[in-house]
Amino acid sequence: MVLFGLITLPGLRRAVQGLQRAPRTEEQARREVMQQPISTPTDVNVQAQMYWLAAAPSASLEPSAIDLPLSADPVERSKQLLNALITRAPAPERRTLPSEATLLAFYLQPDGTAVADFSDDITSGMASGILSEQLAVSSIAQTLGANMTGIRQLKILIHGQEAETLAGHLDLYGVFPVNSPAAPTAPGTTVVVPSSPTPGAKKPSKTSPGTSAGKPKAPAPTPPRKRPPH
Repeated sequence: MVLFGLITLPGLRRAVQGLQRAPRTEEQARREVMQQPISTPTDVNVQAQMYWLAAAPSASLEPSAIDLPLSADPVERSKQLLNALITRAPAPERRTLPSEATLLAFYLQPDGTAVADFSDDITSGMASGILSEQLAVSSIAQTLGANMTGIRQLKILIHGQEAETLAGHLDLYGVFPVNSPAAPTAPGTTVVVPSSPTPGAKKPSKTSPGTSAGKPKAPAPTPPRKRPPH
């Protein structure tokens, strides 16, 4: 019996250690699946324009061109771009989104609204602060705009639900504009970050009839002076 106990003891120890390990949560299992590279039959290697934090100063975005296999399908192409934005940052200090964040779903609506649904890690893993939150959303919008056509605005969800803020500051109830640049931005050029969603944008002031916006109205000609009688 002593010999039998010595033989079975290592197996019992491994079984106990296996039971002590915490089972994978549903969120962890889904994250492992979602972080696998997305590939489609129409993938073609292209120079994708990605927007990460500038090397210096880090309070702005800088475009970086990387080789990326992208699908012809708009939804799959957008997923590939946003997954690369999370996983392929040139350096940890240039990240705009937390490395543990996961893109759970992506939708394109007929009116040109892109809906990106992220895991809770995008809020818990992000440095709280209005600037860092603005840069994170802007990097998503700029990356989509530089590599996609037909997307006009961006809506962000957290775990399938609307969130009040991204990480305590930036309002997520509205939508964010997505602009497709007419020409690619040269590397090293910083990008202006939008400060608020579209619903909070200030409306342009009205101009008087016959006046072009941004151009002052021409003054009326001065009548000639009358000479006094001799």
